Amino acid sequence: MQSKFSGGLLGLIGVNIVFILISVFTLGIGIPWAVCFKEDWVATHTTIDGKQLKFDGKGIQLFGNYIKWFLLTIITIGIYGFWVSIKMKQWITYHTHFV
Repeated sequence: MQSKFSGGLLGLIGVNIVFILISVFTLGIGIPWAVCFKEDWVATHTTIDGKQLKFDGKGIQLFGNYIKWFLLTIITIGIYGFWVSIKMKQWITYHTHFV
């Protein structure tokens, strides 16, 4: 099995700049769309065993989870925050497929 990532440094810098701009100008509300933008870029440039990856998640889908996770983190005085990164990875993985 051979894996390949074909993304370049300039592309990654560009994606990260867009991610930051979306996050800052929307005061954090646009983070789900920024995450989807970045994950789509990563999947587009990733090949595993000759098969291209495709990310099909949408920002609006992630937004509901984003609000839920945010509220659970507040209600639990930050404790749920330890699980948010795992939940995010699970959501991203669920929406990543072979073409």
